[in-house]
Amino acid sequence: MPLTGIDGLPENFSDFFGGAVKTYDMDIMHATFPLRIRALTLRVRNLKGQRAFYHELLGLPVRKASAERLVLAPESGTFTLELIADPSAPLCPWPTIGLYHFALLPPDRTALAAVATRLLAQGVFFEGAADHAVSEALYFRDPEGNGLELYVDQPPAQWPRRGPLMVTEPLELEALLRGAEPGPLPPNVRLGHLHLHVPDLDEAERFFAARLGMAVTLRTYPGAHFFVYDGYHHHVGANIWARGRRAPAHATGLLAYTLQVPEAIARTLPPALQDPAGVTVHVRAAGA
Repeated sequence: MPLTGIDGLPENFSDFFGGAVKTYDMDIMHATFPLRIRALTLRVRNLKGQRAFYHELLGLPVRKASAERLVLAPESGTFTLELIADPSAPLCPWPTIGLYHFALLPPDRTALAAVATRLLAQGVFFEGAADHAVSEALYFRDPEGNGLELYVDQPPAQWPRRGPLMVTEPLELEALLRGAEPGPLPPNVRLGHLHLHVPDLDEAERFFAARLGMAVTLRTYPGAHFFVYDGYHHHVGANIWARGRRAPAHATGLLAYTLQVPEAIARTLPPALQDPAGVTVHVRAAGA
């Protein structure tokens, strides 16, 4: 979703803000909503630089490594992030059809504040932050411009029951980061959702809702629709904010993702298909 920016962030958030950080029992929420997005593949130009970002800075453990390919995954195994090296690939312009951002979900606000503080202290490109009513989110970009959201969910009982499910309001970033000590992603971080630039919203709805069997949670957000399983707020967002602009052939960016779908729906689908952004979707049946 769009976001609100903040200027003048201090280098030492703990000294500047002081105090404690509010927490929720996110382990219970994790158990409430099944895992749905299980893997992501990015084409990258500088594998060494991306390794430094995702492994050394964010703290995702390396599972497999070669000169051409790197696979990372948290200790919990909730998802894998695969980086495929192509030094000749042009950097994907922004915005273009394809990835808007992928969103990592730490278990609580303390963990979110720790990793956000770490990224901000290292000067990682920070786009802004937002309170979406269902979640609190911070938006960054990796060294090659791929969008990365870090967020925590609000307890479902507090989600809006009237009007739009999701909104974009300013986030009290000072309160979130108050007292935070810099740290990596925790072992039980999840890949919570994916947001795509697509050519057409009706086409996106035919694919994600009609073909993949997702519910539509929001159609009224300007230029965007949101799709979901299990009563979550969204597993996939689709927007037309790129205005149809396309990246050069073989550019960096999102190549594929793995979606774990309900078994009854999985039986109606091939093992792999292409979404409206031209990205490969690998289908995995729930429980597989």
